[in-house]
Amino acid sequence: MAINLFSTYLLIFSIIAGVLAVDPDTLQDVCVADTSSVKVNGFACKDSANITADDFFFAGLAKPGVVNNSVGSLVTAANVEKIPGLNTLGVSLSRIDYEAGGLNPPHTHPRATEMIFVLEGELDVGFISTADKLISKTVKKGEIYVFPKALVHFQKNNGDKPASVISAFNSQLPGTQSIAATLFTATPPVPDNVLTKAFQVGTKEIEKIKSKLAPKKT
Repeated sequence: MAINLFSTYLLIFSIIAGVLAVDPDTLQDVCVADTSSVKVNGFACKDSANITADDFFFAGLAKPGVVNNSVGSLVTAANVEKIPGLNTLGVSLSRIDYEAGGLNPPHTHPRATEMIFVLEGELDVGFISTADKLISKTVKKGEIYVFPKALVHFQKNNGDKPASVISAFNSQLPGTQSIAATLFTATPPVPDNVLTKAFQVGTKEIEKIKSKLAPKKT
């Protein structure tokens, strides 16, 4: 009886796990993205006769990126848009480089859980649960930290030396929404009366924040 009940639970769990998978399973060996085609919840497959080794290669994470912004961090993505061979495979990476004191501001990945591996330096990291609980820790070189799917999270380099991590995602295109940029630089803009009410501040404070976050004109 207990064995049959266990088997039933195991079957139900397996079904649920399959339904909740972030990216669907592939139905062929590879489906290299045809980035020139119209996207329908992903990319169409390139003709298999035109597949090359370069469709599965990317050298962009080998060296630290050049950080040149006010927050002091740079994210270099290695997703399906950079590696067409990742299409339908449900995985991707990023490299994040931080100046001394640099911050990867609070943000979410709506389509993926993230796991970081610290290459260099020391970071204060954390995520916020839907119960508004901050779950944070200091991580050092060689250590790992996980940010659950879609929860707001951040990384801060409080050291006096640069730091860097490799991030792994269970999606070929996890997406990123930076909280501050999403609210204050959206196009068309979020109405000021929404922001003033939400943050309990005046219009002048909202406009000041918008001016600081606005993209720099070249």
